[in-house]
Amino acid sequence: MEESPGTHGADVGIGHFEGVVLDSPRAYRALFVNSQCYIQLNEGSNPDTSGPHWYFDALAVSFKERAAFLCEITYAARAASLIVRLKAWNEHWPGVSVAMERDSGEPAEWIVRPWLFVLEAHIANLRYAIGGLTNLPSPRFTPLEEVVPWRYRSWDRGAYVDPSP
Repeated sequence: MEESPGTHGADVGIGHFEGVVLDSPRAYRALFVNSQCYIQLNEGSNPDTSGPHWYFDALAVSFKERAAFLCEITYAARAASLIVRLKAWNEHWPGVSVAMERDSGEPAEWIVRPWLFVLEAHIANLRYAIGGLTNLPSPRFTPLEEVVPWRYRSWDRGAYVDPSP
């Protein structure tokens, strides 16, 4: 799947609420977030001609977990664009890992994994929809209901406990 700037997918992004969502992982002291990141599978000066590439809502890097997370945010019930994106990442996962190491400096021994912020009521259906994706590491899920600022200390959320299997 190729994507050019501005074609992020109507049901993937969450617009003005995205900042609120991304403030939540930033509250973990060992987690660093870079919003609106970009993956370009093949090196080249023009991503529109170099092959598959994607913009994603954020890259979260955890030094404690030695992991990088490709964050996507949606409140859509069916999340069709998100599912299409995850299927494309699954198809190109070895290239995604190489691109992360090459372009973002992510160490080769680190884990790279999707982190999905979705409504709690839709997590089970989304897990089912992507259950057959064998190349893609199991995504971390965080319910959108848990990221509102009154649900955590903004200066220190403490240690992250991943509820995903």
